[in-house]
Amino acid sequence: MAKANLISASEFCVYHNIEFSFISNLKEFGLVEIVQVQQTDYIPEDQLEKLERMIRLHRELEINPEGLDTIDHLLERMSRLQEEVIMLKNRLRLYEDNEYID
Repeated sequence: MAKANLISASEFCVYHNIEFSFISNLKEFGLVEIVQVQQTDYIPEDQLEKLERMIRLHRELEINPEGLDTIDHLLERMSRLQEEVIMLKNRLRLYEDNEYID
């Protein structure tokens, strides 16, 4: 992974005024990925949106890491279901269009 796509975990923590232990707890639950390069922890760029969402939920709603794990699971499931609905709508549209042709 290119270092250009990594954000220093310590800088991220300072910027967001959080303890590294919070990110470490999220990593233990499998909610975020942390990459270690030369004994320095980094956060992949593609994890930032998810991590920032977790921080907001934790701060604004006081949700603990266990709750964040549950919310993340439900959000992922909802996203998959939305994708499935779109796919099914497209298939249905295809059949409806074919009816008018016949």
